[in-house]
Formats: sequence, structure tokens, C-alpha cells
Amino acid sequence: MKATTEIKVLKIAKSRIHEVDFSNLGFGKEVTDHMVVAEYKNDSWGDAQIMPFSNISMAPNALALHYGQTVFEGMKAFRMVDGRISIFRLDDHFKRFNISLRRMCMPEVSYELFSNALIELIKTDEAWLKNIKGTSLYLRPFMIATEERFGVKVSEQYKFFIFAGAVGEYYSKPLKVKVEPNFTRAVKGGTGFAKCGGNYGGSFYPTRLAQQQGFDQIIWTDSTDELNIEESGTMNVMFVIDGVLTTPALSETILSGITRDSLLKLASVLGYKISEQKISFTFLESQLKKGNISEAFGCGTAAVISSIESINMQGIDYKLPASTTNSFSKKALEMLLKIRLGEIDDNFNWNTIIG
Repeated sequence: MKATTEIKVLKIAKSRIHEVDFSNLGFGKEVTDHMVVAEYKNDSWGDAQIMPFSNISMAPNALALHYGQTVFEGMKAFRMVDGRISIFRLDDHFKRFNISLRRMCMPEVSYELFSNALIELIKTDEAWLKNIKGTSLYLRPFMIATEERFGVKVSEQYKFFIFAGAVGEYYSKPLKVKVEPNFTRAVKGGTGFAKCGGNYGGSFYPTRLAQQQGFDQIIWTDSTDELNIEESGTMNVMFVIDGVLTTPALSETILSGITRDSLLKLASVLGYKISEQKISFTFLESQLKKGNISEAFGCGTAAVISSIESINMQGIDYKLPASTTNSFSKKALEMLLKIRLGEIDDNFNWNTIIG
């Protein structure tokens, strides 16, 4: 596939940045002024362009609207202490994006197209990335099928976009979660490991039911008789059990989280033992009953680390100890943020520096 590196920039006439309260961002509302667009047709990618953020025009019979060929990534960029900008684990997000595209029978993008477009968009809208604690620039690459057909088929035309948004914290407080024994997020042979839209749309109904019962999120189980633990909402899930950082082993039904991988690597530096294993419903329940779990938390690009304060299993709420400065999640989060901001050495080569 051909991909060119030239990126034309058409700047917005007037920025809306002055309308934004950067001290109270929340998550998911404030988009920056520009976006990237590239089109795939005749088996190749055209030149990417940066243009003002605007609505997308699509035909009602565009295939993405009917058969779900849509894939996205979630990444972050940070303002470092020296004023430069770092994109966190760009290479790994690029690889995962293409893994998702392959699973959804969509054309892959080249590293040149992906990385150059991201960097140029960040340079164009860098004023939106402030040196304010707890804030970052969220980056959303995504692709949709645009061929105008209504017969069931693989699209031959696509558009690749990237937009950015100024964000604060995803969750502002520890979570109350429920282990879900009936609904399943993904099944063997399915698309659980891909970041495709259907995975998220299909999760809304059971999540809403749990929220109506007073929970913030659910912990998914698989479709086997063992009801093995998989993810927590839209995040990977981790537990500290008898001092060991324990998390479900990756499989085709679990998304390979970049934050998950980062925390496992930091755990080794912090002196923690690590266990990636199957965690059955009964095992988790027994460990909660015995009081062996000192921490539980979800982790992902948006949330980073979200502490879990209680886990409901079969109608019983199991309370977990409050996090302290000695908790793994606190120490790992502090180290992760320092690497992203350039306060300590990036010995893992995770940061792509712009500046």
C-alpha cells in the first residue's frame, strides 16, 4: 500500500480555545481546532490533510453505518516539565491499531502516515496542551468504511481520521463494581482483542443495568463455566493478591492494554512479583472472602489507573482497603507520570518527543 508523508495544513480562521476552562476539563468534551483526514481508494492511501475540526459528510448507505467496519485507538500526549511534548508509546498504539484493522478486514496504515499525521496535528494544536497537573491531550485515530453500498460486503473505500481533545481525569473517585456472571463482552473466535466499535456498543446494556443497581462499572467474565475474569468496563483489571500483582492473562477475548503492559513493566522495577493467569469467579470470590486482596483497580489510556473500592459478587459487597502512598497503584502511577512528563529518565523508550 502506498502512503505519502506530505501533510497539507488548512488552519481554522478563529480558534475556540479561549472558550475552554482548562482547570475543569472533565473527559471527552473539549476537542481541539483541527483534525487529520486521509482517504483510501483504488488500493492506496492518498495524502493526509489537516483541516478545521468539522462534521463528516457520509452517504446513508456508507458501509460503516450498516456493518460495523469501524476501528479506533486511544492515545495521549503530555506537556513535559521542559516545555516539550511527549506522545506516550506511539509505536505500540500503531501496532495495535493495525492489529484491529486486520481483524476487521480493513486496510492497514503505514507507520509514516500514522506517526507523521499525529505529530503534525499536535504541532498544529499544541496550544491546547497546557502545563496543568492532571491534564493531557487525548488522541483519537480512527477509521471508517465509506463505500456506498448496502449489500453485505467488505468496503473498498475508507477514511482515516485523527482528532484530539484536551482532557482531565476520567474517573474522579474510586469505583464500585459488580462482577457480571451473565453477560459476556467477547467470546473465543470473536473480536475481543480489537478496538472496534461493536465491542463497546454491545457492552452498554449490561453496564447500564449495573449502574441502575448503584454500581459504577462491571467486571466482565468469559463465556466458560469457570466465569474467568476478563476486563473491568472499558479497562483492563488488576489485583494485588498476597503482595503479588495479578491480572488476567491476555487472550483473544481481552484487549492488550498499553497501560496494562506499562504497569507490569513498572511492577518489576518497583520490586513486585507478577502473575498473569486465569482468575476464575470462585478464585476471586475466595480471595475476597479471605481478605487476601489489598488492591483492585482498572487501567487504561483514558482512566490511567482507577481504584476499585468494592466488588460485588453474588449480591455481596466486598470492601477493599483504601489506597495509601505505599499502595502499588499509587507508586506505579507516580512513576508513570514522571516518565511521561520527563521528570525521570525514560528507560523504556516509551516517549516520542516533539520539540
